[in-house]
Amino acid sequence: MSVIANIDYEQMRFDLPSFRAGDTVAVHVRIKEGDKERVQIFKGVVIRRRKGAMDSSFTVRKVSNGIGVERIFPTFSPIIDKIEIITEGKVRRSRLYYLRALRGKAAKVKTKNKYIKQATPKAKA
Repeated sequence: MSVIANIDYEQMRFDLPSFRAGDTVAVHVRIKEGDKERVQIFKGVVIRRRKGAMDSSFTVRKVSNGIGVERIFPTFSPIIDKIEIITEGKVRRSRLYYLRALRGKAAKVKTKNKYIKQATPKAKA
């Protein structure tokens, strides 16, 4: 490994979950106001995931009071406290820029069906 790759590897975070475009996530962001620090949650749909080592990032879109808000987060940024995956989306694209033009229910992303096989109780004979 080169020197730069070693430095990048040291600063990477391995506690973040794996997610894709279409997933609904809640990003807990540390915000510093004066001398106080608090955590604010930015909840929305991941519309883009940019791969790479330390320069990777992802874009989250939410609609707040009828206005679309997008925020780009560097994946390994120290301001990200944690990322929670709320739902996994069922999409066939890696860039969901078409959601910008859609309104209301049309802008919703379908969720994946996760079937969990449960043991059925046996009937008494």
